[in-house]
Amino acid sequence: MRFVDVKNDVAFRKIFGNEKKTEIIISFLNAVLDLPKGKLITNVQIVNPYQFPEIKELKSSMLDVRVIDERGISYIVEMQVEEIEGFDKRVQYYTAKEYSSQINKGEDYPKLNQVIFIGILDFNFFEDDPHYITRHRTVNIKTQKSTLNGMEYNFIELEKFNKKLEDIDTLIDKWIYFIKNAENLDVIPDNIEDKGLKQAYADAEKHAWTKKELRDYDYASMRKQDIRGVRALAVKRATNKGFEMGWEKGQIKGIKEGMEKGMEKGMEKGMEKGMEKGMEKGKQKREIEMATEMLKEGLPIELVIKITKLDKDVIEKLIK
Repeated sequence: MRFVDVKNDVAFRKIFGNEKKTEIIISFLNAVLDLPKGKLITNVQIVNPYQFPEIKELKSSMLDVRVIDERGISYIVEMQVEEIEGFDKRVQYYTAKEYSSQINKGEDYPKLNQVIFIGILDFNFFEDDPHYITRHRTVNIKTQKSTLNGMEYNFIELEKFNKKLEDIDTLIDKWIYFIKNAENLDVIPDNIEDKGLKQAYADAEKHAWTKKELRDYDYASMRKQDIRGVRALAVKRATNKGFEMGWEKGQIKGIKEGMEKGMEKGMEKGMEKGMEKGMEKGKQKREIEMATEMLKEGLPIELVIKITKLDKDVIEKLIK
């Protein structure tokens, strides 16, 4: 393939976090936020600019790019390939931390500027919403006005985006198509006119990458597959363990209920001939009879003891 997978850790940071080619992230932000001409972002500073990592650094690197525009507004652009437990809580915590870190203790609150989070998700998170782009703000429930607008959350769910190339006409759709499908393309689409997006395609071409960059790109891809494999194995083992535990509990309950029903019928017939002498002796007799039947069926001694509550030496005598 001609282009890299933009969702890859290394590729995402290299393309969107290049401080020498900020036209890429500027174009993407303007497209996602659908800003009008008078409010378009024209200049940004990348807070965590891309620096090609060593292999060991890839194990803990976060897949995000942080940017501040000319008005002081902060943007967090994050690529999330796998859904993790508590993802929504982490996003809110991460954004709030970025918001509060703008000032030190004792400084004035008016110095706090807006923080906008943009999450690109390679999974469906908002299951009941068919839209592939959603925007979330704190609003007054009655008036629907947003006064507490210090933080905003935007999400792009790639799995919900199924448009074909010939059906795409807006810049944001062209960006999403690039992120989702670039690795499967052999040429840059003809309808790409935006300067920033053109540069993104150029930076995604493999022939422009060094051997070291491609090596670490491949390593990041393998690491992603390893993570998915570990999670799949954990789910499989948990499922098997749950089945085994459920089968054992069901077996114990079924045997016990079956034996008790059988003994109840036997007791009904026995009542016609008179009550057994000694309730305790009768109880032990039922348990011994139950244990005998279970041993005949080949059930393990430990399981028989667990069901009948008889002592181990009593069970062993029945075997002899």
